[in-house]
Order: sequence, then structure tokens, then C-alpha cells
Amino acid sequence: MFEHRSKPLLPRKAFVLRALRSLALALGIIGVSLGLGIFGYHFCAGLSWLDALLNAAMILAGMGPVNELLTVAGKLFASFYALFSGVVFITSVAVLLAPVIHRFLHKFHLESEVRMMTGMSDGLPRGIPRPVALGHAAKVIPRGEKRAGNRVVRTN
Repeated sequence: MFEHRSKPLLPRKAFVLRALRSLALALGIIGVSLGLGIFGYHFCAGLSWLDALLNAAMILAGMGPVNELLTVAGKLFASFYALFSGVVFITSVAVLLAPVIHRFLHKFHLESEVRMMTGMSDGLPRGIPRPVALGHAAKVIPRGEKRAGNRVVRTN
């Protein structure tokens, strides 16, 4: 579904479309779960459609039940629906955040790859002298000089 790490970063417009698809999928998961809850509360607990909607929405949102359940079937359904709702919440958050986290990691990977290819793996920007170990001490090599064995020589 997402591009491989060897591929370039997705353009912003395509990323926004990907994020909107993830939002639609998360809303679909929540909608189907809400529908299951409404039907379960209506048929298992004997609640009216409006009370079933209220209870299903409150459980799915993590707020807790509203109406007292009197039947064994209603109580069993409410128990399983509460567990199911926790999994739906975690799944929906993961589906929503997946494109954002993937883009962040992909961009981070590309930046580290560029640093490795340009010899900037130490994270210092260009033009900053880098310490070079000579024996037990570190010596900074200024711009315009390079290391030749154990000596530092001027290049210009």
C-alpha cells in the first residue's frame, strides 16, 4: 500500500489523498462497528433504536453504558461489545496515523541515506570542521586542508 524505502518521497498531493483514504477507512470501520452495536443493543437488550444508538455510541467512544441492561443476552452482548470497541479504537487510530508515521519514517530514512552518500554521516552541516583522530587526541582539520597519513597538508 505504501511506497518502498528505495522509492522517492510521495508528493504532497498524493500524500493528502492517501491520508483521506485512511480517514475514510477509519470512519468506515467506526460506522460498521456502530451499526453492529445498534443492532446488538436493539435485538439482544431490547432497547429502542434511539437508546441502542446512544448506548452503542457511548461504549464505542469509551464513555460507558447509559441504560441499565436487564436481560442476560443484553449483558453478554454489552460485555463483548465493550471489548470489541477497544480493539476498534486501537485499529482506527492505527489506520489514521499510518500514512503520517510512514511519511515521517520514509523522510527520515531518505535524509539519513543522503547523509551517508555525501559523507555527512556525522550529522554536521557542510563547512563545519570535523575532528579527525590522530593517535590519542582529536585534531580539527580546517577547511582547505586534508589528512595525508598522520600529517595535515594544505590543499590550495
